[in-house]
Amino acid sequence: MNVRAADPIDGDTARGRQMYDLGETTIFASRTDPRFSYALYVPPKFDEAQRPAELVVAMHGTGRSFIAYRDAFAEFGRWNNCIVLCPLFPAGIRGDGNRDGFKYMLEADIRYDLALIDMVEEVAARYGLALERFALFGYSGGGHFAHRFLILHPRRLWAASIGAPGSVTLLDPTRDWWVGVRGLKELFGVSLDLEGMRGVPVHMVVGGADLETWEITHREGGRYFMPHANDAGRTRPERLESLRRSFAAAGIGVRFDLVPGMAHDGLRCLEPVKTFFADCIAAQRAGRG
Repeated sequence: MNVRAADPIDGDTARGRQMYDLGETTIFASRTDPRFSYALYVPPKFDEAQRPAELVVAMHGTGRSFIAYRDAFAEFGRWNNCIVLCPLFPAGIRGDGNRDGFKYMLEADIRYDLALIDMVEEVAARYGLALERFALFGYSGGGHFAHRFLILHPRRLWAASIGAPGSVTLLDPTRDWWVGVRGLKELFGVSLDLEGMRGVPVHMVVGGADLETWEITHREGGRYFMPHANDAGRTRPERLESLRRSFAAAGIGVRFDLVPGMAHDGLRCLEPVKTFFADCIAAQRAGRG
């Protein structure tokens, strides 16, 4: 049901919209690729606020707990007048059992970055909003996605929060994607836009006790193994620190939160993420007067 906020609607349509398109919504299939879907939190009175709603995207990890992230961000969305978009990119989408394709943006002919952009444009059309830019959060596998999306499309983001990725892409033009950024033009049709990245507030978060390595160590013969795959560090905190240093060397500022005593737990890390996004929203709205 594509109902713009300003469209006149009859009673039955209004009731259906209230039940399924506002608050914690139903799950929608992507109109451009129905293999993918998403759920939303939409503040029930988003169209009555003094300022247009912002968009926050929360990307799931390998466990695909996208509804848990939607529900965890719902209160934030309500009080900050933000629509929350939580995509679902299922595992094994090509029938091969691959759980990790979305993390690296490219899987055969699938471009996960473009799939997300299509979802954002669909949401903008459904709710009658201009959502040229949005905030992006991802933890674990979602942290893979978040920082690589930032590298490919910085001018689509007003903030990025990167949580505990198992592997990182450093801004190294001497190494091939995904370890470095050599080959972006050939693979994705874009060039590295450092100026654009410098304009995006960036947050990184990882638990101080997130030290298990069984899932993140690349081994020869693995689907995503390549030379230098493990050079950024042994643990997630070490790898995220390597990403921070790579960004800093390129003039990209980062707010870095190492959460004491926290192991690998995406829902536990959300308070610093919400604080970061709230600060960014306040700065944006103050800048607009």
